[in-house]
Amino acid sequence: MAGILRYPYEALTDSTDYLRVDLLDYNKIKGTGPGNLTRNTVAFDTGVLAPKQAKELTGSIILPIPSNIQDGNSVDWAAGSLDGLTAGVAGATLKAFESSTDLNFENAGTKTTQMLKAFFGATADNADAIKYWTKSIAVQAANIPFGGNLTLNQLLARESGQILNPNMELLFNGVNLRSFKFSFKMTPRNKKEAEEIRAIIKSFKLNMAPRALNANFLQAPNVFQLSYRKGPDIHPYLNLFKQCALTDISVNYTGEGVYATYDDGSPISYVMDLGFKELEPIYEGDYNIAPPNSVGF
Repeated sequence: MAGILRYPYEALTDSTDYLRVDLLDYNKIKGTGPGNLTRNTVAFDTGVLAPKQAKELTGSIILPIPSNIQDGNSVDWAAGSLDGLTAGVAGATLKAFESSTDLNFENAGTKTTQMLKAFFGATADNADAIKYWTKSIAVQAANIPFGGNLTLNQLLARESGQILNPNMELLFNGVNLRSFKFSFKMTPRNKKEAEEIRAIIKSFKLNMAPRALNANFLQAPNVFQLSYRKGPDIHPYLNLFKQCALTDISVNYTGEGVYATYDDGSPISYVMDLGFKELEPIYEGDYNIAPPNSVGF
């Protein structure tokens, strides 16, 4: 559905604030969003980030700024532990592998032997390591017959009231994708605006629907580039978006709580709720290419 749809159906000026939603063909994403931001993907042949092929804009929808504007960025951190005995063995093992510059995989057996020697070398002079290693084997053997869940620390705590020092630390564990929820109440004031609202709802539903290629495969739906605007420019005080998938849409055709329509059957009020999720996480480099007069992502 090409062209521009908008609600309310009135002229925009250089000072009008609005939310613009561009509809993009998923197959032709390069990902130029606000400020010509580039969407990257990992190339399977090289394993590096590379831009996808150019996108194709299939249409745009202009909506009023929603009443509840907010964004939230998050990354995943998780507690990690590494006791001293395990660290010692890991260090000796890594040293054994890193000391050899031979990358011939035919020598994997030799490298494994070196690893085992390093392991036993790291434990042979450490009475605690030998003691805890034998107890670890005992714990694993005890769990086999009846599917128990005995752990080494449980055995140590029962036996001596001691446990291995976990050296707990908060470690970076990954990135998260942002989600956005919007709610729009649309009340048509004339026949043209009622038709425009109908077209907007249909356009969102159409572009979020997958396409059946054949009995075996589905084609991904189109994606959406959102941007807060002030006139023709990116809004300098509101957040930016990366390209998004429309994950859910719901429409209440009785926006005033009762069923009421105009003479042609158009409801007098709609409430449209949209849920978007970004296709990519936010990286530090994204702020380097964001418009300088923006708050960033």
